[in-house]
Amino acid sequence: MIYIDADACPVKEETYKVADRYSVDVCVVANSWMRTPHNERVTLQVVPGDFDAVDDWIADHAGSGDIVVTADIPLAARCIESGARVLGTRGKEFTEAGIGDALAMRALKDHLRQAGEITGGPPPMDKRSRSRFLSKLDEIVNAIGHA
Repeated sequence: MIYIDADACPVKEETYKVADRYSVDVCVVANSWMRTPHNERVTLQVVPGDFDAVDDWIADHAGSGDIVVTADIPLAARCIESGARVLGTRGKEFTEAGIGDALAMRALKDHLRQAGEITGGPPPMDKRSRSRFLSKLDEIVNAIGHA
């Protein structure tokens, strides 16, 4: 199963494409209704409440053999802990070995933003990031053995 942290996910279409190629089920998890493909393998799970409610739902359901697509580093840490593979929306896999550094960098950037040292957000998604995401998702699906 691939779980998508969907509210701000820029690579939903890419995820559907890879999942369809390998006949992998996808659960799109969001705070409100959103359009999903008319495909029996794609389900939408609406979780009412704040954004943490979606994170909690995904963390409670994802486990070994699953893939989670998210840019949320604390959610990634929780999912790794339960045995899921976690892929960031720009194609970087979060791993047990690197999640501590990612959490520390997130905390540092948060501090710098609050101090006014960093303004703005991440750069917009480009073709290269989408390509990197597709390639890495394909690699993870194959490694888990869904192919």
